[in-house]
Amino acid sequence: MKLITIAGPPSSGKTAVTIKAIAALQREGVHVGVVKFDSLSTQDQTVYEKQGVAVMSGLSGNLCPDHFFVSNVSDCLSWGAEKGFDLLVIESAGLCNRCAPHIQGVLAVCVIDNLSGVDTPKKIGPMLKMSDVVVITKGDIVSQAEREVFSYRVRQVNANATIINVNGLTGQGGHELGKLLLNAPETPDLEGRLLRFSMPAALCSYCLGQRKIGSDFQMGNVKKMDFK
Repeated sequence: MKLITIAGPPSSGKTAVTIKAIAALQREGVHVGVVKFDSLSTQDQTVYEKQGVAVMSGLSGNLCPDHFFVSNVSDCLSWGAEKGFDLLVIESAGLCNRCAPHIQGVLAVCVIDNLSGVDTPKKIGPMLKMSDVVVITKGDIVSQAEREVFSYRVRQVNANATIINVNGLTGQGGHELGKLLLNAPETPDLEGRLLRFSMPAALCSYCLGQRKIGSDFQMGNVKKMDFK
């Protein structure tokens, strides 16, 4: 089975472009499954089910979605193997630009949209810089010049990735994305595999449920700004 990780900022169109790519693969007889990670709630499972895609959802609740992801990704792979999928897509929650859900040896996709601003690629961390494929969405809403500038800014951040434009509404580019996903290497297991980058570090009093503000209530991994 082949494994894909898909990440990106909120509302960038991750689910929409994934659906279009899967639809193209289904027409070629590829058996695809999806695991969708989110924080508090998700309606994406219904969207995938309407497409006839087997899907599981995982909600991290009060945990960091990326930490929740890495704690469960091996079980996701086992579920996909049991179902006999040819391809398993894991879509992350994408709640912060520091997220780093990509795994060495596993095809990594980052979805980012033209409407986020030309400076956004520089603000996004490992999920863009260390991805193999960058999908740019919502190109139909901006001008050709803006699309080219945005692609150039993405290329400045990640010089080696394959950049592809996909329209999540019309499906334009979905077939090409599907072919890229199908070229992913097989992933027999994840035991001992390395993340491409470390997860965001957080173990402080607020992680443990503290709600009071002030230095007296802060402990653990606390980072302070220097105003001097």
